[in-house]
Amino acid sequence: MISFVSGRVTYKDDKSVIVNKQGLGFEIFLSSNNLEKVRIGEDKDFYTFLFMGEKVLELYGFLSLNELELFKTLNHVSGIGPKTAMILSSVGSLEKLKDSLEKGEIPVKGVGQKKLQKILLEITGKIKEIKKPVQKDEAYKALVSLGFSKEEIVQAVTNIPSEIEAPEERIKSALKFLKK
Repeated sequence: MISFVSGRVTYKDDKSVIVNKQGLGFEIFLSSNNLEKVRIGEDKDFYTFLFMGEKVLELYGFLSLNELELFKTLNHVSGIGPKTAMILSSVGSLEKLKDSLEKGEIPVKGVGQKKLQKILLEITGKIKEIKKPVQKDEAYKALVSLGFSKEEIVQAVTNIPSEIEAPEERIKSALKFLKK
């Protein structure tokens, strides 16, 4: 997985840039907001997501780690592809995205009203999950030390039955959930 690219921007068009990293050119797709912040000839850091489709490999880039995390969250929404997730993630946070979608401020080409409502419903649930104070949980800390992603951990910890209170049992329950 290519998670980060740092290099000189050698080319830029309306959808992507090419970054030269030690003689290799990486084409990185960016949102229009991020494209405006990038200049040809400058050295730039990109947090990236490698999308592997049936017949294509595409590298999507972001100027902040938060934007990348939002992209990953949106990319997991059923019916949302990486291009749409990139457009939506340019808003910056789940809360801002929810507000923008509710106000109809984000026109997404090829996404109808029903799909926008579905996105809104799913991200509302994700906002509630993220706002739960799971970081203080022993199971959360244990799963972080085992190397699981934040998204996996939040899902596992929120699915632990409320009657399980002992830290060891909570960790076991979370691990069982992650093995599915």
